[in-house]
Amino acid sequence: MAQLSADADAFGPMLTIEQAAGHAAERIAAVAGSETVPLAAADGRVLAADVIAPLDLPPFANSAVDGYAVRFADLAAAETQLPLSGRVAAGNDAVGVATVGVAVRVFTGAPMPAGADTVFMQEDVTLKAGAVILPPGLKRGANTRPAGEDLPRGHVALAAGRRLRPQDLALLAALGLTEVAVRRRVRVAIFSTGDELNEPGTALPRAGIYDANRSLLRALVTRAGADVVDLGILKDEPESLAARLLQAAESCDLILTSGGVSTGEEDHVKAAVERAGELAFWRVAIKPGRPVAMGQVAATPFIGLPGNPVAVFVTFAFVARTVIALLSGTPPNSLHGLPVRLGFPYKKKAGRREYVRVSLAPGPDGISVARKHPRDGAGVLTSLTETDGLVELADELTNVAEGTIVPFLAYEMLTG
Repeated sequence: MAQLSADADAFGPMLTIEQAAGHAAERIAAVAGSETVPLAAADGRVLAADVIAPLDLPPFANSAVDGYAVRFADLAAAETQLPLSGRVAAGNDAVGVATVGVAVRVFTGAPMPAGADTVFMQEDVTLKAGAVILPPGLKRGANTRPAGEDLPRGHVALAAGRRLRPQDLALLAALGLTEVAVRRRVRVAIFSTGDELNEPGTALPRAGIYDANRSLLRALVTRAGADVVDLGILKDEPESLAARLLQAAESCDLILTSGGVSTGEEDHVKAAVERAGELAFWRVAIKPGRPVAMGQVAATPFIGLPGNPVAVFVTFAFVARTVIALLSGTPPNSLHGLPVRLGFPYKKKAGRREYVRVSLAPGPDGISVARKHPRDGAGVLTSLTETDGLVELADELTNVAEGTIVPFLAYEMLTG
């Protein structure tokens, strides 16, 4: 299990998002273990070792276009006429095809005949009774792909720690590989806390609500590339909470909860973690969010997210997702917001990063305009379903004027 050591200095002041990520990066190591999987099952997995190219890509010099292959040495400074001799299509062998003083008809992907080093596009030449008239000015090597142009044999094709994407799998397939060594998936235990919570599909008591957070976390954890161990809803009982935390720590790499990490009398998760382990810090300067507990139970990292679903979404995106990436052995995704123009004024406290749910509309100058959702409470789930993403308002800002250019983060960026 990866271990998150305690840091007494982090208990008091609120941490910036960068400080929280830094604390995590200093303390969390990737989980041990790897497995070999077929390419068809490798999307989203993390490479356990460098992949070295077993062959040149492409494996042989070939034509990049439909046209006529020639030796550059046979070209005159002015227009050149060469007799046509030979024809090579993609998938055909070019061995034995003569090239001296002649032009060879070739097609895209066809191997270059020995000695030929330049290809004229078919639309640039003129055919004349068994010959081809070639215009002047083409450079040596034009319209050809040399062997190893894409990737030379023996070079690193993909580095260890990379989370595989569809284009990466295409590269591995082009190299002739059918399987790849990947890190084992991180196992994340999730549960919700609160006596008011009920499972969807059950009868709802008068003072009860259905648990939305676990459905949210299941999907977010899965999209982050980890396996979910769903422990259900746990009641607000410190002793039983501590026992369940210890049980989860025995088989999981991360424990992720929602609710119960603030300082209220009924917020029992913080106390349960301290009973079963220790907290490294528990406040992050982020809105929605702030009460984000982080620590460890036995030797297993623990993250306690807020109870409101919007705060769960935001703090997962900026805190928990980073931890899962580190445990998975891959660098956390860098988030680079798209510049948009605020379509509303906004007041905020200094020293806190705020994320405002917005929808985008076209702007007259080509820059999209961000429209704020009319209801911005941390418990308003429709503010996530009826918007396109979040605008990020920097820590030092207070009064943000309408028309200010700010970064926009699409929801797809935060959940990929």
